[in-house]
Amino acid sequence: MTDESDSSESGFSASGSGASGSVECEVLVVGGGIAGLSAAVFTARAGLDTLVADSGDSIVRRNAHLENYPGFPAGVNARLLLDLMGEQADRAGCERRDAEIERVEVAEGGFTAETADGDRLYSDYVIAATKNTVDYLDAIDGVGVIDRGKSFVDTDERGRTGVDGLYAAGRLAEKPYQAVINAGHGAEVAVTLLEDDDRPFYHDWVVPEGYFTDRGREVPPGCEEIADDERQRREDESLEIMQEFFAERHPDEQVTHPSVRDE
Repeated sequence: MTDESDSSESGFSASGSGASGSVECEVLVVGGGIAGLSAAVFTARAGLDTLVADSGDSIVRRNAHLENYPGFPAGVNARLLLDLMGEQADRAGCERRDAEIERVEVAEGGFTAETADGDRLYSDYVIAATKNTVDYLDAIDGVGVIDRGKSFVDTDERGRTGVDGLYAAGRLAEKPYQAVINAGHGAEVAVTLLEDDDRPFYHDWVVPEGYFTDRGREVPPGCEEIADDERQRREDESLEIMQEFFAERHPDEQVTHPSVRDE
């Protein structure tokens, strides 16, 4: 399985018994936008080896200033928000790679995927989170595609497609454009995947020391009790990291719709 890796690396490193140029993981997330990164954080924190393949085309990058995302009273630079979510995915143990997925196929025990550079990925599960791009799923029987001027993948409310182990999250699953809705749906799809993997109910909740054990209860799956000194250490770390991210304006230039870019 893959280990955490810097997203700036090019190509894919060999992993496990796979051939050179191949990677094995448990969850492949196609798309590194709001929905994809949100899903990846939850699957990685639950202990699944998670790889995010990102072509860099998240539509939220076109947003001049994101003003309706919870937790930012004066709004936030949309590209900075993606950076923050990427950092969170890294810290959760994800591997993130710059790669465009051109084809996904069903294989024994899971899926294979091929990148534009010819690398191959092997995964137990796939979460498709690419806004309206669906061509890479053409080789899979059972994927329902809905054409409403733009293409969407037919799913149930929790992101399951007609193919076991294949999910769609966010805008691709017909969710509204709002970033917070896509973040929430990405998380919901990840938790759905964990349920379908026959894991215990997943909480992902950090609580004060003794919250469960002082009441004679076991700490539930996905929960963690921490002492007060550890709580303070984590708070100090979060303040330091956030101050670093917000120390100055984001360096990337504003992008716009491709049709209005200067020639």
